[in-house]
Amino acid sequence: MPRGSAVWLRRAVLAAVLLGAVVIPSRAVSQQALHCTGPRCRAHGSILWTAGLAGSWLAEGGVAGTVPSLDAAYAASGAGLAVLGEGLKVTGLQLRTGIRMWQTVLTGVPDGSAIVGVRAFAGVVAVGVQPPAGEMPERDEVMLSATTGQQIRTYPAAGYGGAIAADASSTVVVGPTAVTAYANSTGRVLWSRSTGPAGQTWRVSGQYAYVTQAGSSSDVLLVRRISLSSGAVQVLRPTAQPVYPGTLSAVVDGVMLFSEGGGLYAYSGETGGPLWQRGSSALELADPRSRTVYLASGNVLSGADVQSGRVLSRATLSVAGSLYWVAGRVALGLDQDSLGDAWGYDLVTHRVLWTSAALPWPHFFVDLSGLGGSASPAGDIVLLASCARLGATAVTAAAPACARPELAAVLI
Repeated sequence: MPRGSAVWLRRAVLAAVLLGAVVIPSRAVSQQALHCTGPRCRAHGSILWTAGLAGSWLAEGGVAGTVPSLDAAYAASGAGLAVLGEGLKVTGLQLRTGIRMWQTVLTGVPDGSAIVGVRAFAGVVAVGVQPPAGEMPERDEVMLSATTGQQIRTYPAAGYGGAIAADASSTVVVGPTAVTAYANSTGRVLWSRSTGPAGQTWRVSGQYAYVTQAGSSSDVLLVRRISLSSGAVQVLRPTAQPVYPGTLSAVVDGVMLFSEGGGLYAYSGETGGPLWQRGSSALELADPRSRTVYLASGNVLSGADVQSGRVLSRATLSVAGSLYWVAGRVALGLDQDSLGDAWGYDLVTHRVLWTSAALPWPHFFVDLSGLGGSASPAGDIVLLASCARLGATAVTAAAPACARPELAAVLI
C-alpha cells in the first residue's frame, strides 16, 4: 500500500474509534476504571455488595437482562433499606451492607395474587399486590414494618395506584376514585379526597399529588393538587384553553408536563397556567435535583430548565437509548448482555465520569411512578440484578438459565 494511503487508513481507524466513544461511551473507558468493592467504598461506580437471588432466573438479551423465569421481580430502596419482591415473597436488606434483615411471605391475599410493585418509606414498606383477574379491589397495598417485615395493614388501591407517601404512623393511598390517608395502627381513615371517575393519571412532586380528571376525550379537564400531609385540595384549570393537552407525563419541581401529538407542554403546578411548550419533542428523562428535563427531538437530546424551558445542554440522541435515570445532570447508563456494566454520563460535558465492574446481563427495576424501582429519587445507590454465571442448559428457546443470579448495589 502506498505510504499516503496508509496514513489515511490510520486516520479513518482513529475516526471510527472516536465515533464509538461518542455512541457507546462506557466502552472507551471501562478498562481504565479503578473499582472498589464493599460497604466502605466512596468512589462512584463501586459495587457495595452483591446478594444471591433464590428461584429460577433467566439471562435475557437486550434491555431485559436478568429476570425471573416465572413472576416478575420488583425492587426499591429508601430510608436505609433495599427491598426485593417476587411472587408473594418480600426480602429486606440493609442498603449499605446487603445484610438480610428479614424475609416475608405475604398472607391474607387471594390465591393467584402476585406482587406488582414495592416502595420503601421511612418506617414502612408498601407492597402492591394484584389479585386474580376479576377480583376487587384492583390492587391491594400491603404495608410491612421496615424493621421486621411484619404485615401491618392492607389497604384497597387502584391498579396503577398504591401508596404514594407513608411513615410508621400513616399511609396515603391512590385508590380507584379517591386519594385516602389511613392510620396504620387502626386502619382508620384520616382524610379522603375524591378524584372523580376511575382511571385518572397521577404524579407526585414534593409534598403534593397531582391527579388528573379527563373529559369525554383523552384531554384533561382539570388537575387536583392534593397536599399529602393535610389532604387540602387545589383545583387547577387551564387558563388559555378549555383542556390540558394529552396526558400528564411528569411533574418536576412543581411544573406539570403534558404530552400530546409529539409535543411537550409545561404548566404551572401552582396556578395551572401555561409556562412553555416544545413541538416535536418527547420527554426522555427528568432530573428533579437540578430542575432539568431532557427532551428528544430529531438527533438531539436537549436539557431544558423545567421552569422556563430554556435549553441548558445538548447531547447526541444516540446515547439516550442506554440511559435509565438521571440526578444532578449525571445519567445512569447500562451496557447490555454478557459485557454489561453501569456508567455515569455527564449530560453537560458529554463525558463518562465513572464505570462499574462487570455486571453481566444487568437489569434495571422500573416503577413508572418514580417512587420505587432501582433508583430512589433522593438516594445515591442503585439496585441492579445481574447474572454472574450462566446455566449449562437453556430453559427456554429464547434465553439461557442463570445459574448464579445476584442483586447488586452500585454507588452512583
